[in-house]
Amino acid sequence: MAKRRIAYRRRRHQNRFSMFLVSLVVLMIMVVVAVRSVELQRKIDGYDMQIAGLNAQIEAENTRTEQIEEYRKYTQTKAYVEEVAKDKLGLVYEGEILFQEDK
Repeated sequence: MAKRRIAYRRRRHQNRFSMFLVSLVVLMIMVVVAVRSVELQRKIDGYDMQIAGLNAQIEAENTRTEQIEEYRKYTQTKAYVEEVAKDKLGLVYEGEILFQEDK
């Protein structure tokens, strides 16, 4: 009977130790997964910030493209040609008087 009690206690002790080890391994796995999850979330947040910045750059470039297109259309008008002729070349229509500032 004493041998049975010792064997029972030994098995019970081994079962407790095994359960402790299994619990420890599961806990360590959970900690590793939690840490990796936080790291991945930080990366995702960084990528979201990059996306927002790039979208802002795209919007700025689209606006700039529209401005360039408007300027291109303006440079093909008669008003632009007259403006350049007056400002750069000093040309005027016949009978028109040109006033200049004293420098």
